[in-house]
Amino acid sequence: MKLRKALDKANKDRLEGFDEPGEENADRERDAGERPPSTGEIFSTCWQSPVYSESISVRLDPNKLRRNRCVCISPDAPQLDAYKVLRTRIRHYAREKGMNTIMITSVRPGEGKTVTSINLALTFAREYQQTVLLVDCDLKKQDIRNYLGFASDRGLIDYLEDNRPLKDCIIWPGVEKLTVISGGRTVSDSTELLGSPKMQDLLAEMKGRYDDRYVLLDVPAVLDGADAMVFAPLVDCIIMVVEKGVTSLNDVKKAVELLPKEKFLGFVFNDRSRE
Repeated sequence: MKLRKALDKANKDRLEGFDEPGEENADRERDAGERPPSTGEIFSTCWQSPVYSESISVRLDPNKLRRNRCVCISPDAPQLDAYKVLRTRIRHYAREKGMNTIMITSVRPGEGKTVTSINLALTFAREYQQTVLLVDCDLKKQDIRNYLGFASDRGLIDYLEDNRPLKDCIIWPGVEKLTVISGGRTVSDSTELLGSPKMQDLLAEMKGRYDDRYVLLDVPAVLDGADAMVFAPLVDCIIMVVEKGVTSLNDVKKAVELLPKEKFLGFVFNDRSRE
């Protein structure tokens, strides 16, 4: 009798060590349902690339872009690494200071500021969890559209002077996370428009509306008139393009003296001989 009781007790103890059929699977299902989201799931729920449904959509010709030296559209462009270094330096500085409006100018016309602006914008658009708006503020030329190879009958001048809604001026060139304002008519008397209260309000709105957006502003050359001097106080920081073998040191000194030193981020050295 004692032996029977001992066997029954041992058998009971052994059975209590096992789960009921299906219980282990049920626990796994509960664990799966309660597990924390993966990194990819967090990324997809926290930030998504915008859909530019209200912007004018155009398509860019990669071959034309390369001919126009807008090379950063290609992931294997030799110049892309240099632009990534520039982007990283800008982002580190801007992030520390809470800055996102960046003026790109040159000493004199023809030194590469517009090509630099476009390539930098294309490089910024490659970064995760941020967007970039490229604005053509050279109201005398409006060359960004020509370099990118699209037609546009509206631009910044239409917003500033004709009260056209800004959304009607924004172009989506088919590049994820990049939008552009460039086009419309040109004007010779642009200084007053660039320094107007409406332009000031627009930049303030651009700066504060999206935390994840950088605004790159292609502005006329410093020694080509008063536009750059009027515009400089409205932005967070300034980059100046100088061209190897073209820009003189004396002109560089003159140009730097005309801009607010506390906003001056540095130079971009444009060497066309390496293109």
